[in-house]
Amino acid sequence: MRDSKAFLKQEYERLVNENLDWHLKVLEGPSTPRCTIDGRDVIMLCSNNYLNLSNHPKIKQAAIDAIKSHGAGSGSVRAIAGNMDIHEVLEAHLARLKDVEAALVYQTGFAANAGLVPQLVGAGDIIISDELNHGSIIDGVRLSKADKGVYAHNDMADLERVLNDADKDFKRILIITDGVFSMDGDIAPLDKIVKLAEEFGAMTYVDDAHGEGVIGDGGRGIVSHFGLEGRVDVEMGTFSKAFGVVGGYVSGTQDLKNFALNKSRTWLLSGSHPPAVAAACNAAISVLEDEPQHHKTLWENIRYFKAQLESMGFDCGHSDTAITPVIVGESKNAKALSDAIIADGVFALPILFPMVAKDKARIRTMMNAGHTREDLDTALEVLERNGKKLGLI
Repeated sequence: MRDSKAFLKQEYERLVNENLDWHLKVLEGPSTPRCTIDGRDVIMLCSNNYLNLSNHPKIKQAAIDAIKSHGAGSGSVRAIAGNMDIHEVLEAHLARLKDVEAALVYQTGFAANAGLVPQLVGAGDIIISDELNHGSIIDGVRLSKADKGVYAHNDMADLERVLNDADKDFKRILIITDGVFSMDGDIAPLDKIVKLAEEFGAMTYVDDAHGEGVIGDGGRGIVSHFGLEGRVDVEMGTFSKAFGVVGGYVSGTQDLKNFALNKSRTWLLSGSHPPAVAAACNAAISVLEDEPQHHKTLWENIRYFKAQLESMGFDCGHSDTAITPVIVGESKNAKALSDAIIADGVFALPILFPMVAKDKARIRTMMNAGHTREDLDTALEVLERNGKKLGLI
């Protein structure tokens, strides 16, 4: 008799045998620069909570107040009965932050990419994507009926080559890129991408999940960073990283918002954010605007930590942001370094193939505005001592 479920165990066992399975850690309490994971007190070096806002008192209070005024849930998808005033307020605030006509909030950033990208292009069109784009972009591209083109990472000559090849064959061209690349921390040359897009009449779509709150004027993201307001067709971002809450969004023209809320099934068919989440996201934007010290401190920490790692001899790649990879080569090296520093109270996990190339395994470290200089010096001492012990530096 056919066993249609046998593959579940077989595939998991394959992952275990190849050391590619995930072992989930348990965060016991809030996500803070010093926290408790699996009963161990550690310095957190792998959280996306860049501005340390997930426990900000104004944001927590906004969530509490929204539960009291609007309840625990919305009761529906937004297209039917779940569109609350609190959602509309958030989107208006976000549009002002981004200096655009309109914004639309999705349940997650993944839902935004998976739901909107396939609607922007279809049969007879082409999507041109950076080779290192995030998996949510890749899935959105796969869901589309459009042709696909890929250009070498951040290589504008190669992008121009692909555009030239596509120029006469397709009705519509969409260029899509990460803003900050999540494994390397480098920034897409969005100014050059937009220039090429304008020359070829292509649309531009940037996923700024890891640039939000980090780069740009006061943390307003990659479009602000390059001064491209009004010239990027779709700026997508998330509230789950620097803003410290959860949720995705797209921002741009009112036409984009009208199109997206009528065409994206991930938006149309997903229950809307609970009032507490929408209110917390709105409060996080206010904190970003009103308390610039978080952004300033984050960058002080970024510059100090990178400089110290590089002075020790670690390979940090081409990172320009809060994500600083410690590239150690083979997967076994990354696992050994991660195990060693966790044992010494510094929490950072290995990033292995297929997330990165087989010879580019790394520890991916992430800065937080809440890290003190003592936190950073302790983490640096642990990384240096164990890097030397393992022969990595």
